[in-house]
Amino acid sequence: MASSNHATKASPDHHHIPPEIQDLHCFTETGGTITTTMFDIPGYRITKVLGTVYGITVRSRNWGASLGMVLKSLAGGELRWFTNLLYTARNDAVGRVVDECQKRGGNAIIALRFDAGDMGGFAQVCAYGTAAVVEKIDPTTTVPEYPQLTSGRAGA
Repeated sequence: MASSNHATKASPDHHHIPPEIQDLHCFTETGGTITTTMFDIPGYRITKVLGTVYGITVRSRNWGASLGMVLKSLAGGELRWFTNLLYTARNDAVGRVVDECQKRGGNAIIALRFDAGDMGGFAQVCAYGTAAVVEKIDPTTTVPEYPQLTSGRAGA
């Protein structure tokens, strides 16, 4: 699989990120592609659905870090190295799903979801969603709140 030019690029503009999470670098550059976990995008209309897209990454833990994690887990507390590994893996998966969306001609991923797991000492993360083409709705156009209730009525 080709490497992603979007993966693990932390946003250079950190002023809007709360200080307690700035060091986690959990923001992936999407090259203008809108990503959302919602089933719609407020202010946009879906004009074309391009299908399911996904990005997968599998990361290995090195034995030294694994030994340190065992010792740390005995004492309790966060396994910071492993947390950072999972953030990196998640960002890589997002970068790959965005690349797949763009290859299909999409500019948005709706219903973005994540799946993560442990595979015999390896951390696996999958990001998946629906690639779509969306367009901004003209703010002067009024869209009925419940369009299914107005269709087919005279004067609606």
